Amino acid sequence: MASLTLREVQKSFGEVPIIRGVDLEVKDGEFCVFVGPSGCGKSTLLRLIAGLEGTTDGTVRIGDRDVTRLAPAERGVSMVFQSYALYPHMTVAENIGFGMKMAKMPKSEIQARTEKAAKMLHLTELLQRRPAQLSGGQRQRVAIGRAIVREPDVFLFDEPLSNLDAALRVQMRIEISKLHNDLKATMIYVTHDQVEAMTMADKIVVLSAGKIEQVGSPLELYHRPNNIFVATFIGSPKMNLFKVNVTEVTGGSAIIALPGGSTLAVPTRGATITPGPMTLGVRPEHLTIAPTDTGGIPGVVSLSEHLGGETMLYIDVDGSDPTVVKADGLAAQRSGDKIRIIVAPETVHLFDQSGKAVVNGSLI
Repeated sequence: MASLTLREVQKSFGEVPIIRGVDLEVKDGEFCVFVGPSGCGKSTLLRLIAGLEGTTDGTVRIGDRDVTRLAPAERGVSMVFQSYALYPHMTVAENIGFGMKMAKMPKSEIQARTEKAAKMLHLTELLQRRPAQLSGGQRQRVAIGRAIVREPDVFLFDEPLSNLDAALRVQMRIEISKLHNDLKATMIYVTHDQVEAMTMADKIVVLSAGKIEQVGSPLELYHRPNNIFVATFIGSPKMNLFKVNVTEVTGGSAIIALPGGSTLAVPTRGATITPGPMTLGVRPEHLTIAPTDTGGIPGVVSLSEHLGGETMLYIDVDGSDPTVVKADGLAAQRSGDKIRIIVAPETVHLFDQSGKAVVNGSLI
């Protein structure tokens, strides 16, 4: 296995820039996930690493090799696509071993590697079946097996679970994570599903419009976002945002005028804050509901979603987008109820007028 290094990688189609100077280091054995909205360039960046697209500028290094101008077959990578792309007339064993057969490897080696991969992916009993006789999850495991037997330096996954139903996605997510633990391999994984990113990654790369917005561990991105884009993209439901005013800064705290007239003292944690308009962000699970005769932010419940273990309350607040509160599964609030939203100061994020984070919560 090997590390991956990108330096000032750029890609344009004609005069249209798609990847805008990406710098990234992925350590040997790391599971790195590229995540972002549709059209942000995450799949294009993966194809540049694979060599399926040529870079307009910059360098791609795998281990100590500069592979920028090398063909895909010379880079030491294996790619698992969104489509399984299995040969329908071949058995599972033949599909897994086809690349090795084309490379003219000895039959004994092909058989040994195929059986090893099949055992790892729980496909041993299916080796003589054809793709039409397999479920979607089994087909995806065959596609992963085909990548494993090549013993690459880097594994590349391009939204491999998007064709599966919800239950299979969860199952395959667990299996790919276990596979990474077993192989100790360097893996780059592209997804638009932030749940996959949060649960699988050692390192998450958040992309927007061909640029990296932030790189970090799942908890770092969740609790210490660099800007409003990352704050609202990572997390489901997304972070609530309120337009507020800082009325004064005193004694290491910024005094925030909340919607509805109450105030909140937020620790500045050494940040330089000047009075004026800012954006306050807080996660749905960090808000609590209180009776209407207490402080906090006044609002009216517009929708109550009971999910069993938790309840999502959608609350209309004057001057803000609908606010989401993640409450207890037995929460009694219903549509039309007037409530107050209590904000805990230690959970608050403050963003300046450009959207950059000035203060993050102190939970980690």
